Amino acid sequence: MDNVPEPSSEKFRAYRQKLLDQLETSSQGERHRAQYELELMRNSHFVKAGGLLHHYHDSGPENPRGTVLLIHGWDCWWMWWHRIIRELNAAGYRTVAYDMKGHGWSENDPENRYQIADFVRDLDGLIRAIGLKDLHIAAFSFGPFVALDYVNKYPNSVRSMVFFNFGYLPNSEFISKAAPATITFIFNIMMRKLTWWLPAYIFARLVLSRNSVMMHDIKVGFESLGFCASEAIEQTTRQITDMHTTTMLPDMVRSVSLPIHFVAGDGDVIMTPENTRKLQEMAVSGTFECVPDCGHLITLELPQTAAEIVLQHISSNS
Repeated sequence: MDNVPEPSSEKFRAYRQKLLDQLETSSQGERHRAQYELELMRNSHFVKAGGLLHHYHDSGPENPRGTVLLIHGWDCWWMWWHRIIRELNAAGYRTVAYDMKGHGWSENDPENRYQIADFVRDLDGLIRAIGLKDLHIAAFSFGPFVALDYVNKYPNSVRSMVFFNFGYLPNSEFISKAAPATITFIFNIMMRKLTWWLPAYIFARLVLSRNSVMMHDIKVGFESLGFCASEAIEQTTRQITDMHTTTMLPDMVRSVSLPIHFVAGDGDVIMTPENTRKLQEMAVSGTFECVPDCGHLITLELPQTAAEIVLQHISSNS
């Protein structure tokens, strides 16, 4: 296989070796999945941002029609976009999907700096390091927090944004105190100890998804748990459920003049369509779309639909 990119993270090298081992020892289905992911890894690169190695996947045609930056969600990694990447590349667009620090193949922060502002500084460093300009952003779940703060704080050439499964959640002092402990227990203490994907899938299918998901994408989601630093889960959970964040979110949205398309899943019980609509109505140039028969995990549930939404929004704002 191709040489490992230099520099690269230990997480990347270990995962690559696991895939190479699967080519020799696994079932036909696992070998096919391993081969597919090894092919994807040929477009993986690493760059220093905020003093840490950040992984990003960069693919598309030689003369692209435009560039789409893909920002993953809470406890996720860049691979949640892999099917959408394929669709966007086929339509002539370059895609750059990166891992926030403490997620995916990017390095963990030894100083445990996992606040939104930290992720935003890193994103600015990454964009400047690889020279991204005139880009469109698609972000999922937690990702829009990073995207909004980035376009508000840093000089940029972002032209439009699509936000999937992102809304204005009701909050209270009780919720802001109880939610972090509950979520941390489920994902950091209970889910992270799982060694088999099935219990995690059952939870996701009952709570987060309204569609069956392909086996490959089940495992993509399951891998997120192992890659994500536990401190990143704890800190981001505390911040997004904090009353200060809830209070500031409307101002963050109103401060952006870019076209923002807010996309909700009709069956999303986490970020309901009603809560997504609330944010859209706050935006200077916001539009809203509700996807039928979809839960909170649109990038894995309905990747082709998600890709079509991104392409349509870019076409309307090119």
